[in-house]
Amino acid sequence: MTLPEGNPEINAPRAVAPAEVVFEGPVDQPIVSPVFDEVTRQRTKEIIARYPQSRSALLPLLHLVQSVEGHVSQDGIRYCADALELSTAEVSAVATFYTMYKRTPCGEHLVSVCTNTLCAALGGDAIFERLSEKLGVGHEETAGEPGATGSVTIEKAECLAACDFAPMLQVNYEFYDNQTVESAEALVDALQRGEKPAPTRGAALTDFRTVELELAGIFPDLPASVAGPSRAAETLRGVELAAERGWEAPATPDEMPAFPALQEKK
Repeated sequence: MTLPEGNPEINAPRAVAPAEVVFEGPVDQPIVSPVFDEVTRQRTKEIIARYPQSRSALLPLLHLVQSVEGHVSQDGIRYCADALELSTAEVSAVATFYTMYKRTPCGEHLVSVCTNTLCAALGGDAIFERLSEKLGVGHEETAGEPGATGSVTIEKAECLAACDFAPMLQVNYEFYDNQTVESAEALVDALQRGEKPAPTRGAALTDFRTVELELAGIFPDLPASVAGPSRAAETLRGVELAAERGWEAPATPDEMPAFPALQEKK
């Protein structure tokens, strides 16, 4: 082959590979952040021991990281990868897929406002707009110093499985039902003052990092974590009406009817 310049290709200058570049971190800086102390490492071992395959522990380990840092940092990604013998790419793929894993530091409290169809139609959008305006922050942003007492992170959330209480919101994944713009604003005011108003249902309110530790499967106070009412009149109303009016679901037959024959393909 002849090059455009008229020289045979064999005479063309050979490409020279670039010199290898080795990136080195600061000499005194450990590979994994020292924020993951011995207690965290022991909890990590306990979590991994629950699973026949260590990689299955990734989800709870990411929650454990959030209980320490208030979010999942790049150091947290490396910590999980090292503990489970995974690549950082594999851990990052999971951490960025699920919305419960936060990539920026959260406040003492995470306020999740449901803006899915029913809640939005009944006032969820208005609630989020008022809180956003009041706090001066948007979706997944924090008012106050992250982690400090009274700091609040707000987010729009998809369906939170409480349509019978719409519009509603969660604080650290605890339910606050039948909200209005005014009641939601009063709730956030109380959180900023350092108070912890009782949820409508479920256990007493704690803080984001404590809940993340529980989601990792570590319960400092298990009875308190499961205390509180778990049902309400709205949820039971359908069952009560059925009992009052004698409604019953059809019984399952002893033998299921045969499926209709499939038409022959032509």
